[in-house]
Amino acid sequence: MQELIVNILLSVVILTAAGLLLVVGRRKNGMTKKQKTMLIRILAAAAMLLGLQFLSAELFSQLDEYLFPSAGRWVRFALYLVDYFIIGYDILRKAIKGIINRQVFDENFLMAVATVGAIIVALSENGDYTEAIAVMLFYQIGELFQSYAVGKSRRNISELMDIRPDYANVEVDGKLEQADPDEVEIGSVIVVKPGEKVPIDGIIIDGSSTLNTSALTGESVPRDAKYGDEIISGCINLSGVLKIRTTKEFGESTVSKILDLVENASDKKAKTENFITRFAKYYTPAVVIGALALAILPPLITGQPFMAWIYRALTFLVISCPCALVISIPLSFFGGIGGASKSGVLVKGSNYLEILANTEIVVFDKTGTLTKGSFAVTELRTEGVSKDQLLEIAAYAEDYSNHPISQSIKKAYNKVIDSSRIQDVQEIAGHGVHAIIDGQSVFAGNTKLMELEGITIPYTSDVGTLIYIAVDNKYWGHIVIEDEIKPDAAEAITSLKSCGVRQTIMLTGDSDAVGQKVASKLGLDHAYTELLPADKVERVERLLSGKNDKTSLAFVGDGINDAPVLARADVGIAMGGLGSDAAIEAADVVLMTDEPSKIATVIKIARKTLRIAHENIVFALAVKFLVLFLGAIGYASMWAAVFADVGVSVIAILNAIRAMNVKKYN
Repeated sequence: MQELIVNILLSVVILTAAGLLLVVGRRKNGMTKKQKTMLIRILAAAAMLLGLQFLSAELFSQLDEYLFPSAGRWVRFALYLVDYFIIGYDILRKAIKGIINRQVFDENFLMAVATVGAIIVALSENGDYTEAIAVMLFYQIGELFQSYAVGKSRRNISELMDIRPDYANVEVDGKLEQADPDEVEIGSVIVVKPGEKVPIDGIIIDGSSTLNTSALTGESVPRDAKYGDEIISGCINLSGVLKIRTTKEFGESTVSKILDLVENASDKKAKTENFITRFAKYYTPAVVIGALALAILPPLITGQPFMAWIYRALTFLVISCPCALVISIPLSFFGGIGGASKSGVLVKGSNYLEILANTEIVVFDKTGTLTKGSFAVTELRTEGVSKDQLLEIAAYAEDYSNHPISQSIKKAYNKVIDSSRIQDVQEIAGHGVHAIIDGQSVFAGNTKLMELEGITIPYTSDVGTLIYIAVDNKYWGHIVIEDEIKPDAAEAITSLKSCGVRQTIMLTGDSDAVGQKVASKLGLDHAYTELLPADKVERVERLLSGKNDKTSLAFVGDGINDAPVLARADVGIAMGGLGSDAAIEAADVVLMTDEPSKIATVIKIARKTLRIAHENIVFALAVKFLVLFLGAIGYASMWAAVFADVGVSVIAILNAIRAMNVKKYN
């Protein structure tokens, strides 16, 4: 029966490993080279062990007649030893390095001592070597699960954070030369063409344009830039050609500071130490000391033969191997990670699930996180005309513009525009547009445009981007354009509070009026506005210093400007659908559907996963200590220990699968 169970388990391992090599191993980003190598080792070791199971010791003893006495015994030992080294050579190497570096008592040392002890015991009796190899095999399977779950999605932030400009167009004697931004001196003249990133901070000395600054400031509205304006690196030039005189070296520019913030924040992040490593610091020396005591003290006290107690001590070491524990923990978290992925949430490591489970403060970015990051007409305020008339004349005036605000007005109008009605269009930089429509003089723009034309506009408490309309110098009204709030944003805040989150806070680069309005609509506890990336990091630092060490702070964002804060928070959550690559790579958790309501979902999944992991830990340790006790008094053999581990592992696996059942959270 024992042999049958072992053979079934090995067959399952072989089939699973072969399947993974065929399916996952072929994918370009499926497994790392190291993971594929480990999978091949597991497959080879399991296949060889299964083959050796069918070759009995008696069969090998026949070699004694053809070679030399005990030849069969040593050939059998050599084959099993080859199998052992295939699956465990790296554990032995790490254990030896630990001894050399005076960091002896870790899980590698315990695995090495336990399995080598099992081999010595088997060799002394020409017995069964299977338990030593099986223990090492199952341990490596657990390690592979853990490695794959984390390594699949976690990448190096600095490599993939693509906000550093590749070049700068430097003007030298009237000609443009591409240069490394690091080599551009203060006072140099650089040219930024439409679609290019501004490489270095400076002042505009020629040209005007519209800049997309959302990646740096989080502010949703593109900014107009003209002669004399300061401009920061990392902005994207949307329209005109700009000549800029640099005021800083690249190393002191905004982009460099953001990159530096990410790197430093990553260093500060407190990562949860793997449980088995913490446990092994105490468990391993205790077990080794216990085994030595078991081998030496009873014979000295009772006068019994040493060999009997040495055998029992080695058995004790084999029993002490935490195979079931090692498997149950990563599998529990792996189940949680799988369950979260079913809900559209990518968790980049099991430690982040543990942090999420203890989250009591959730900090949000605004644009692209709680709002859509796209403009829409929300209000029409008229003076003496209908709303339809106001919207129509505004759409015609903005017809020739590709500005996001113009696009939102035309989208709201949603009718075919007859271009023949438009006689003339003039864009006034930083102010708006002037058009002749049906022979009428139409002005559409901001307060500066109205003041320039001497048109009086009434006071309004409306918050957002306001486009004022005047026809033949008569005020017709204004259009309110706002960033749309995501449909599930309010639900997200409510769900977070219902699952125990104490504070919900918003940090944004937008104006105070816009930020406070959004916060009020959603029911957020606090909102801090007009913040640059460094300000956001500082604000999060304050919140981190004021919270309980046992609780966690989560930050949710989507832009490049959010990357430093995502890295600094206990757990960073990024929008994966529309979020920037930098934010996604800096984050620990990615919402692939861009739905903030998924945050409460993943917190609930994390808490369930942690509960299951604790159940598995308690169960595994209880069985382990029971069998250790029975082994110490001579009532548990090595195979009893192995099967106890296997049995616990099966139960732990079945329990871990529960973490993948997340239907009730969606």
